[in-house]
Amino acid sequence: MGLPLVPAPLAFNPEGVLWSPDYQDVYHSRYGGPEQARHVFLGGNDLPARWRGKEQFVILETGFGAGLNFLTTWDAWRADPKSSSRLHFVSLEKHPFARADLQQAQARWPEFAPLAAELRARWPLPVSGIHRIRLNGGRLLLTLALGDAQVVLRRLMLAADAFYLDGFAPDRNAELWTADICKGVARLAAPGATLATWCVAGHLRAALSACEFALEKRQGFAGKRQMLVGRYLSRKPHPYPAPAPGERRALIIGAGVAGASVAAELAEQDWQVTVLEAREAPGQGASGNIAGVMRPLPSADDNFLARLTRAGFLAARAHLEKLTAAGLPVRWGESGALHLARDAEHEAAQNKTARAPGVPAEFLQYLDRDAASALLGWPVSRGGWYFPSGGWVQPFSLCAANLASDPRRIRLCCNTPVTAISRTDGMWQANDANGKPIARAPHLVMASGVAAPCFAPFAWLPQRSARGQVTWLPENRTPPLNILLCGRGYATPLVDGMRVIGASYRLEDAETELRLADHQENLSKLEAMLPGFCARVTPEGLRGRVGFRPMSPDRLPIVGAVPCAPSVPHARERPRRSRHPPVQPGLWCVQGFGSRGVVWSALMADFLVSRMTGAPLPLPYDLTRALAPERFLPTTPS
Repeated sequence: MGLPLVPAPLAFNPEGVLWSPDYQDVYHSRYGGPEQARHVFLGGNDLPARWRGKEQFVILETGFGAGLNFLTTWDAWRADPKSSSRLHFVSLEKHPFARADLQQAQARWPEFAPLAAELRARWPLPVSGIHRIRLNGGRLLLTLALGDAQVVLRRLMLAADAFYLDGFAPDRNAELWTADICKGVARLAAPGATLATWCVAGHLRAALSACEFALEKRQGFAGKRQMLVGRYLSRKPHPYPAPAPGERRALIIGAGVAGASVAAELAEQDWQVTVLEAREAPGQGASGNIAGVMRPLPSADDNFLARLTRAGFLAARAHLEKLTAAGLPVRWGESGALHLARDAEHEAAQNKTARAPGVPAEFLQYLDRDAASALLGWPVSRGGWYFPSGGWVQPFSLCAANLASDPRRIRLCCNTPVTAISRTDGMWQANDANGKPIARAPHLVMASGVAAPCFAPFAWLPQRSARGQVTWLPENRTPPLNILLCGRGYATPLVDGMRVIGASYRLEDAETELRLADHQENLSKLEAMLPGFCARVTPEGLRGRVGFRPMSPDRLPIVGAVPCAPSVPHARERPRRSRHPPVQPGLWCVQGFGSRGVVWSALMADFLVSRMTGAPLPLPYDLTRALAPERFLPTTPS
């Protein structure tokens, strides 16, 4: 679960100012929190003037606290008729407040009540990592990085236009004012970035100066004599440069959960999108199941898969809630999800992971055999992980909802198979079987699932097709089961009178017809989890569905800019050491979801579109490297 988070305790000093008992310091000046934020942080960064007329503006804050600086900035930004089209506010916090405590803390600032209520409605679970919170109709994105600032700063990928250096005083919280923090700030500074802070300590000024910030002392707020402002003067190339301005138009090949999610994300960023789908409707390939699984997959060592499924699960939940609130036709259920242990060793590991310090019970619990049996209403031999907010999603309804989210900007073309792609005159072109052009755009996103390696620029991609067959059990053939059950296989609650169980797994198997043997295998998996549950079921005559899932060698998604095709044959799965291989301009992919399309689609769409637009990434550096297509480029021979 990553570094455990210790929530901030809610306390006020005798003057009624928000107070930290742990750090023995106030969160803001006793002379007025909003006034201090406006004077020091907005005024010190010359805001709102500097965000006016910009497509997007990025602010990085080193201590979120109760969100006072954020709410003050949001209030000023939305009131400015010339404000940037989008505002990204990235904030670090080691000790986040619980939602209920946040409400009490923010009640001291009634002028922000509507904004604070919208923020709290989307407040994330106290789980370490990066959380994306969409506000103000999607034009304001709060990227909340929960964890130790010294660790988080090294992992963020963004180019900040302004910095709010805030936190408890250096003599109370020295680790937030170190030379390493200053180096982290400089690494993320866009050319000409500004900073502001109430702290004028000599060691801070020396560290910032060493990082090429030109500094100036100004009049402080109220009882404080001075504050500090600065401007970044370095001409060193930024490690995360903004993309060159260009037309915001894209082609997407494939209308499954991957392609439809990217289309919705691009449309929200005011792009015009054409989605080309070979079948008669969206979500008819691997996304065509009646119900799919929505739950993370923790691990004791918090490996890449665990971190990505956790981040993906939380992003998927937020996205489903957003679609539902907008009245879009997505079908899903928060049934809870129980993942039963395989054996005694696995059960012990599950217990240890769930009971680790800082794991919130609203995210993950361990249930022993008796508790699991009571929850299921059926006896089981072992306990397992329980995810209270897990559940099921109907993938093709998710596709439809995403594609319907902005009809002005998303054009869906079904029954439109693409057989080749090419780039001429700065445009990517999709061609039909006769070589005739179907559509053109400066950007092309490959989201065609198992078909991707059939296109020349992706022929080197080591993605494989995995045949999966699910079985549909009619309502009257099994006892009730009202939660999502996972383990050796899975079983969903009833959806449209059917319970979905599965799924078989066969690599490079192209058979499209249902197999009796695979129905038998799916029933055997369910019987192993719930002995006797399938006593009235025989495999003959059962209905189901076959799908083909795109699998990467390491079981992680393949998302990002597409590198130039390798020249070394037969070496596809050896990692390349080059950190920045040349890429094909305007060519992107969102592939390799395997059986986790529901969990990963929203997060991967956000990640890909952030790469395309130069926005702060919703994932840390090491995970972005783990997703990069170039990880499969062949090694250059010595």
